[in-house]
Amino acid sequence: MSQVDKNTEYTLTYDSGVKGFPSFYSYVPDFMIGMNNYFYTFKSGNLYRHNTNDVRNNFYGDDYPSVLQSVFNAQPLENKLFKTINLEGDDAWSATLTSDQQDSGFVDSTWFEKKEGSFFAFVRNSGDVPAGVDEYALRSLNGLGTSSAIGVVGGVTTVDFPTTLYIGNIISVGDMVYFGNPNPLLLGQVTEVNQNLPAGINNIVVDNTITGAQPAPTQTEYMLYIKNAVSESHGILGHYGVFTLTNNNTEKVELFAAESEVMKSFP
Repeated sequence: MSQVDKNTEYTLTYDSGVKGFPSFYSYVPDFMIGMNNYFYTFKSGNLYRHNTNDVRNNFYGDDYPSVLQSVFNAQPLENKLFKTINLEGDDAWSATLTSDQQDSGFVDSTWFEKKEGSFFAFVRNSGDVPAGVDEYALRSLNGLGTSSAIGVVGGVTTVDFPTTLYIGNIISVGDMVYFGNPNPLLLGQVTEVNQNLPAGINNIVVDNTITGAQPAPTQTEYMLYIKNAVSESHGILGHYGVFTLTNNNTEKVELFAAESEVMKSFP
């Protein structure tokens, strides 16, 4: 089913074979008529005959995308992670995926890889900087530990940790660092991770000039970090996933099926 804005005009088609309304079209003719097995419309005083050339999705000189919308809703009572989009067809589509808990899943058409005749891609999560409140609970936020000292020199903040605390090797340059609990504040973006425990070095260096960064705390704080939501591909969390596929091709495109790799989410 096409995605339709209730405040926008559109043309609705009826199929006598399925006895239903299968498609919405973005063009709005002034008048339409079927005659001699052809479909004709009038627009601004001009007569048009449809389906007579190889150019698809072009109406009255304007190109429009093909948009399809449906839902993944197997086992609706279970909370799930929708990790991938797999399209069986002859072209890649861009995709967005929303759920009852998140609305920022997307796939660019250039990210699809053709595997065994199908187009496959991971669902990305756009994420916000600073992070929205919903991102803190959705597998995006990771704990570092309580700092032992915080130093600020201009646009650089150095956060030291006790040598008894292992920062780990998951945090990396480019991650966003937050502090405080229960409502974390953005400290800045990681530029260095320095770990040499025998030498007593255990710290991260943060750029505190990025948009949304808050002044560093004057005392030790519990530190957390969020990795880049697009590159890490956490997927979309929810009981169901509504996917919208968009294709801008003006040539014939066939799509047979859409599926997603889904795993149960355990609290």
